[in-house]
Order: sequence, then structure tokens, then C-alpha cells
Amino acid sequence: MSADDLARFIADEGLPASFERTVALVCEPLAARASRLRQARRRTVVIGLCGAQGSGKTTIAEVSRRLLAERGLSAAALSLDDFYLTHEARRRLAREVHPLLATRGPPGTHDVGLAGAVLDQLKAPGRAALPRFDKATDTRAPRAAWPAVRTPVDVVIFEGWCIGAVAQGQAALAQPVNALERDEDPQGIWRGYVNDQLGGPYQDLFGRLDDLVLLAALGFEVIADWRSEQEAKLRARTGGGMSADEIARFVDHYERLTRWILSEMPARAGWTVQLDERRQPFA
Repeated sequence: MSADDLARFIADEGLPASFERTVALVCEPLAARASRLRQARRRTVVIGLCGAQGSGKTTIAEVSRRLLAERGLSAAALSLDDFYLTHEARRRLAREVHPLLATRGPPGTHDVGLAGAVLDQLKAPGRAALPRFDKATDTRAPRAAWPAVRTPVDVVIFEGWCIGAVAQGQAALAQPVNALERDEDPQGIWRGYVNDQLGGPYQDLFGRLDDLVLLAALGFEVIADWRSEQEAKLRARTGGGMSADEIARFVDHYERLTRWILSEMPARAGWTVQLDERRQPFA
């Protein structure tokens, strides 16, 4: 990506000038890593990119995709967010399993079967439609709005907050980690369901990964601040977005697994990128 192209991208996305450092220390090495793996395996490779809310994973995935294109490789950037279950499907889970499953995000609220099918399509000759989730309406966008790509692609960058995560041991679920779990899941039904889904269907999905990259925050405490920044941008663009209290409650849904990922995944990830409180990578 030329300096002019990068400057335009930073301006268009409303990113700080410091993002140039992220490109140099994360995006360019990520593209190089994916390129080497594609050359070695001579087939479509799937790079998992895990990072907490607000860590910049979607932007990093898109820039890395563009850098791969400059290397002559076809690439697709997928977000786990685009595979959320529809609003109605989550309402049904909320009625039948636990009310907290109405909130999208934790394992159990994604269409894992669809995600696996799309990854498989990206490896086969033809064309693949990439699902899109409309967060404004809280449901999946119509299929006619899904972009399509020619397949097979050389590289898939599959990003999401729990990509590559593994389940906790049952004993870890006994104690609530925050007020949400204590007050709204006192019997542990919700967190047990989330953990079971992560240990089952999600492992089948993550089994398609050829590499796993973790964007590691300094700790869970910075996540609410990062999410607040995201919501501020959303309010500026659309007039919507959550209040501070709504953000705090929303982030509580992610606390248990975010803390678990930060403690457990660095030992397994192919590459861990440490981020400071401003989302800047440590050199």
C-alpha cells in the first residue's frame, strides 16, 4: 500500500495518524505471514485473527487483505459478526434456553454452520456470497446485499473476538465474574450453554484455521473504553449508539471469555501482538 493510499484510507476511516505504525508492525507482517503459508501449502489458507472488542481487528484484516492483493494474492476478509443468528433466532434461544442469549456476541449466538459453509465455499472453484449482518436492525442483511467473490481465494482472514478460543473447564464456571452473571445468571445456565457451544460446534469451525493471530489487550479493563470509542464513532455517523450504562452491561457479556482468552491463548497462538491502552502494538 503506497503512502498516498494509506493516507487516504486513514482519512476515510477516521483513523489516527498513528495507525501507520499498526500497518508497519501488524498488517504488513500479517500479510507476509499469510503469503508464506499460502506458498507452503499451495491451497487456500485461513488465518484466524482474534481480538477483543475495539482492538482494531476489522481494520487490520481489511488493510492486510489489500496488502495481499498487492502481492498478487486473492484474499477475503470475513468477520464472525456477520454470522450472528437472526434477531428472531436469538429471541427463540432466549425463550427456550436463557434470556441473555437474546444479546448477540457470545458463542451460541452465531450461525456456525453457515460460517463453516462459507469457509468451505471460499476454497472451492466458483463464487461465494459473503453474509452481512445489519447491526442497525439487529438481523442478517438480505442475501441480495451480500457481496460475492470469485473462488477459490488464496487467503481468508477470519476475524472475531473469540476466534480460535477454547472452552473453560466446568469448575471455572461456578463463580460469576461480574454483576451480570451474578444477578441474571445465578444458576449458571447461560454461561454453561455458551461454554458448551464453544467446546462443541465452534471447535469444528475453528478446526478450519491454518494459523491463529491474537491481538492481546493489556487487560480486560481497557475494553469498555475501546467500545466507548466505537460507539462514539457510530453516533457521529448515524446518531445511534449505546449509552455509557448500556456499554458497560453489553461488555459484561464478554468479560468471562475475554479474560480467559487473554490468559490462555498466547500459549497456543501462532503470533501474539501485544497492544497498549491506545491499541498501539508494542515493537
